[in-house]
Amino acid sequence: MSNVATATHAEGKVVRTFVGRIVSDKRSKTVTVLVERRVMHELYGKIVARTSKYHAHDEKGEYKMGDMVEITESRPISKTKSWVVTRLVEKAKVV
Repeated sequence: MSNVATATHAEGKVVRTFVGRIVSDKRSKTVTVLVERRVMHELYGKIVARTSKYHAHDEKGEYKMGDMVEITESRPISKTKSWVVTRLVEKAKVV
C-alpha cells in the first residue's frame, strides 16, 4: 500500500495526500500523524523506513490515537498545521 498519493482538483491543482497513524490526539482540534515511507538506501541498496510527523486539523475531534487516517494538504491553518484529516482508513485495535 502506497502512503503517498496525488490527486487533481477541479481547479487543476495537484494536492498531496498521505496515509499514516495518529500518534497524538492531546491537543484541541489537532492530531499528530506519523507517515512512514520506504526508500532504498543510496549506497547499500537496502530498503529502509523513513518517517515524518505532520500536524493535521481534526475539527470535530473524532479521530483517536492509533487510528490509521488519510491527510490532505490544505491552506495553512496555524503555524504548524497545513494538513486536514480527510477520512478514516482503519480504526485503532483495542488491546
